[in-house]
Amino acid sequence: MMKETTNFRWKLAGLMFFISFISYMDRVNLSVATPTIMQELGFSKMDMGFIQTAFFIGYALMQIPGGIMSEFWGHRRVLALAATWWSVFTALTGACSNFTVFVLARSMFGVGEGPMAPAFGRFIYRWFNGNEKGRASSFMLSGVFFGPVLGPTLTIALMMAFGWRSVFIIFGGIGLVLAGLWYYLAKDAPQESKFVNAAEVSYIEEGLNVHSDKKELAPWRAFLGSSQFWAIGIQYFITDYIMYVFLAWLPLYLMEAQNFSLQKMGIAASFPWAALCIVTATGGYISDKLVVAGVSRHKSRTLFGIVGLIICCITLYLGAVATVPWMNVLWLTISLGSLGFTFNASWAACLDIGGKFAGSITGWMNFWGNMGGIAAPVATAWIATNYGWQAAILATAGSAVIGIVAWLAVKPDVPLILKEDDNLEKIA
Repeated sequence: MMKETTNFRWKLAGLMFFISFISYMDRVNLSVATPTIMQELGFSKMDMGFIQTAFFIGYALMQIPGGIMSEFWGHRRVLALAATWWSVFTALTGACSNFTVFVLARSMFGVGEGPMAPAFGRFIYRWFNGNEKGRASSFMLSGVFFGPVLGPTLTIALMMAFGWRSVFIIFGGIGLVLAGLWYYLAKDAPQESKFVNAAEVSYIEEGLNVHSDKKELAPWRAFLGSSQFWAIGIQYFITDYIMYVFLAWLPLYLMEAQNFSLQKMGIAASFPWAALCIVTATGGYISDKLVVAGVSRHKSRTLFGIVGLIICCITLYLGAVATVPWMNVLWLTISLGSLGFTFNASWAACLDIGGKFAGSITGWMNFWGNMGGIAAPVATAWIATNYGWQAAILATAGSAVIGIVAWLAVKPDVPLILKEDDNLEKIA
């Protein structure tokens, strides 16, 4: 009788969810605390925009190196080291008292978080069956987007009880614990884990053509000549740009443009992120089901990616022109929630076309996404300062058109590498 599979990979997916959750709590904490920090330290919108951007500079610069490191040293060590690094600088944010120190601390925080997504990309490739990529990706993404769901309410409660500095110290400590758990539990390959039996290893590696875990550098010259490679980066630049406008400025926008109190803002700001979390989780499940049912990856991933951006664009416009505050929140909730389709399609497509170089491809895609993160805080602050919040939201809506066009060239059913052996052949 065949021994029942252990399914330990899904327990690790749960741990990936919690690490992603804490990593984004570490980010959203600053945006929620922004009004208090501005008042206490006398910072302007542009000051806070540059502080937010400092994180994304460090974060973006570590995306491609993070992917390469994950393929050479394994996701286990890279993620554990990264989580330790960013948790230390999260805690140190609580000690900042001037603009320069804030910029330094947040940029180093970004350097630490940079390898996280590529390491998780490598983990998903190595630990999950080919028909589970969408669902596995949704664990990471749902954790990311669940952070801002609880973030405003939890952060405000901690701020009111202990002050804004305590928030960063507490979450820095939690991150250190999770780094230790990942190093202990998440081996680089399933067969190395004492918690995984042969049946689970066999299922995971079905169709992966994994003959060894030898270290090799991705063929970057071939990748850079591929339209797919650039398209997946461009569409993610736009997708992340829109998301980071919400992450950096939603709390202050609701207070300044919609006249919410601090407490009401904490509730209202969580709705868009709850929608994004729910849509991301269900989108991954549906996408994988479509692939198993015989629908091409091009149709299932591309359709989801484009539809998400179209809905986002339309509802952002409706939110910008809404005259009733809670109608504004409703449209913004639908807008950010719709991006869940695009986010899930992006990561699943990245794993589809990347194969064993999933770490490098996810690093490339997330690099461009976080170039959007670098642009979003400052560009939005400049537009809002000079032309008002409505203009800032309308400009964000218009950017979605670029992402829609880029999705047409991603082609998730065409891998960047035809044969995953020593004789690499580019077909894109």
